[in-house]
Amino acid sequence: MSPDRQRIERVRGSRRARLTPVPGTDPSPDVPGEHGDAPPPQGDGASGPNDERMLRDVPPHY
Repeated sequence: MSPDRQRIERVRGSRRARLTPVPGTDPSPDVPGEHGDAPPPQGDGASGPNDERMLRDVPPHY
């Protein structure tokens, strides 16, 4: 295996493993809105035309 590949690290007490960052990449997550790239939410928080229906609908497995 070449040294510039990701490796899998087991995390004790966790069900998920962790991948090591690839050399030359930024390991920090890209969080939307953190850098001002996401537009601010529009409106005053009032309900939209489909909100009541969406709240009433229940998935078939319920």
